[in-house]
Amino acid sequence: MKIAIQAADLDHDRIDGTRVYILNVLRQLGKISPADEFLIYHRRDFNPELVPPAFPNYKFRKIKSPMFWTQTRFALEMTREEPDALWMPMHNIPLMRPRKIKTTVTIHDLAFKIFPDHFPKHDALKLNILTKWAVEKSDKIIAVSESSKKDILEFYPDVPEKKIRVIHHGFDGNVYLEKRDETREKETKNSLDIEGDYILYSGALQPRKNIETLVQAFDKFKKESGSKTKLVLAGERAWLWQGISDIITRSPYSSEIITPGKIKFHDMGHLMRGAAAYVFPSLYEGFGITVLEAMASRIPVICSNNSSLPEVGGRAVHYFDSSSADDLARKIREVLGDENLRKRLIERGAEQIKKFSWEKCARETLDWIKS
Repeated sequence: MKIAIQAADLDHDRIDGTRVYILNVLRQLGKISPADEFLIYHRRDFNPELVPPAFPNYKFRKIKSPMFWTQTRFALEMTREEPDALWMPMHNIPLMRPRKIKTTVTIHDLAFKIFPDHFPKHDALKLNILTKWAVEKSDKIIAVSESSKKDILEFYPDVPEKKIRVIHHGFDGNVYLEKRDETREKETKNSLDIEGDYILYSGALQPRKNIETLVQAFDKFKKESGSKTKLVLAGERAWLWQGISDIITRSPYSSEIITPGKIKFHDMGHLMRGAAAYVFPSLYEGFGITVLEAMASRIPVICSNNSSLPEVGGRAVHYFDSSSADDLARKIREVLGDENLRKRLIERGAEQIKKFSWEKCARETLDWIKS
């Protein structure tokens, strides 16, 4: 079968969960299905950290084009090439394409519906239009969690449930299942000016991630415990970042809040394994890959009790109310102060991650595309 894949997001400078998803599925598809031919379309050079492998059955098509690439040049390529199937791993599909091409689209989340104020207005408008088209005009939909599937059915009630399949993400075992290397951890920490113990968050720095509540909780934890533990917010600044910057500046412990920015994949593995705990305070997630990454790194995880996160974390996470800095501060004290709780969370995490892998994700994705 000839399968076309729109992979232009791998060209972007900023790395987020959706781009990690595309890369890791592409690391598997050519290997697990050598009889199929995959046409990988993108616009510019790949981000050096997001380059897919060059399997013999992969044909890369770098096609430059002005704005609205998916609806113009990419759509034209679908007409010229006429693949048997098309996979769109983001909320977008070409409206004009040969009818015989069976199109599968991945819907990661509907955060723009639930928290519209957390998006720039033009981005929210674009997401609303493109997602509506994708949901209505695609042949099949991949939801990355049962939570996302529920949201799709709620906001697009005319979509038949049988059109949606839930396929969970995985995590990169090559990065996060490595054994601890204290020398490499120390080198990574030194390169980022991190000293001593630290609580870690990783991901984009934007309002939906609820960083303000995490900073408020950190302030309370520091004041009440007298701990020397620092807070590391590892990730790139995204849209509407300024409010996060302001609350960090106003914190009485701002000198102990470290924002190292973009971090390479393997450095993130060392940073994870060296952390005292991982905290993920997000208001809403379609999946939450970083929760798996932290569990794989054998550190205790504290995260919000909302959206897909209990589905991903199961019994291996210490949950808190995402609207309460007091609750989060209390959960941080419990995890850092109770060695038995830490061990229990780490052991449960090692079991929980066995349910997820990128190979499983890719096999289920290919099966759904070809069905």
